[in-house]
Amino acid sequence: MTGTGSHTPRALFAAEQHTPELLHRFLRDLEDCDTTEAVWLRLVQLARSLELPFVDYNVASAAPTWDHMLFSRTSYDSRWLHEANQDPEVMRWSYFQGHARHHLTPILLGLEFVEENFHLPEARVGVLREAARRGLRSGFAVPLRVHAPPQVGLIAFLGDHSRRDMLSIVKAHGWVLHVAALSAHQRYMTHFAYEFFVRNDISEKQREMLALVGLGYQDKVIAEKLGISVSALRQRMHNLMAKAGAHNRAEIAALAMSAGLLPDPQRALDPESENTLFQMDRTDLGDDSLS
Repeated sequence: MTGTGSHTPRALFAAEQHTPELLHRFLRDLEDCDTTEAVWLRLVQLARSLELPFVDYNVASAAPTWDHMLFSRTSYDSRWLHEANQDPEVMRWSYFQGHARHHLTPILLGLEFVEENFHLPEARVGVLREAARRGLRSGFAVPLRVHAPPQVGLIAFLGDHSRRDMLSIVKAHGWVLHVAALSAHQRYMTHFAYEFFVRNDISEKQREMLALVGLGYQDKVIAEKLGISVSALRQRMHNLMAKAGAHNRAEIAALAMSAGLLPDPQRALDPESENTLFQMDRTDLGDDSLS
């Protein structure tokens, strides 16, 4: 599912089919998703096949407070929830703020599991009651992490289910949902970084300049490589910073790294050097002669 037309899914090797069929088919289809929209639609399709039609996907950056929301995406009209979260005292008790920021364990949520979670003030319980009235009675949520740049996220799958029915779904498909959420997040964020240039109307020439800044070249060298004057370069830089919302050169360099325009900084700069870290645990712990 690429979002650009129909295609024939690749045939899976027998060795790939020992995980649940729902999972390995989802992952195969995810390989063909080449936009954030395609990833999102595939994730929602998976959730709906399990009678979990309401999907929340939230990602924030700026550690350690995680107070800068990068995006929030839902498979339903969530304006009522956004309005409720305008109250800081309500928002701070969300599952995103209260759990995903601090932990990696999947969590059951919603009104059906309110007694099994951290204590919530009445205002937040009121939000859960309204959610239940709208069909979001219970759900299963997976915390997400990206460390370069630091980001935290949460994907929640919800439906109008009793505690018992939700537990049955999690028992049968919790592993599938967990792996699907982690894999979809990785794929989504890869495309999200690339689509930054489209969202902000950054040209190929500006992208080339961005990469050179990220590599640490000074203005004179960058201008020579681009075949323009230093003054023209600085004007382009000014325009790029305005489009990207950057305030200084350091933020431009960080953007180049997060957008995947630069090589891995942990690899050897000298391609001839050996910079691979090998670590091997002992498998002969019972052999005293090697101790």
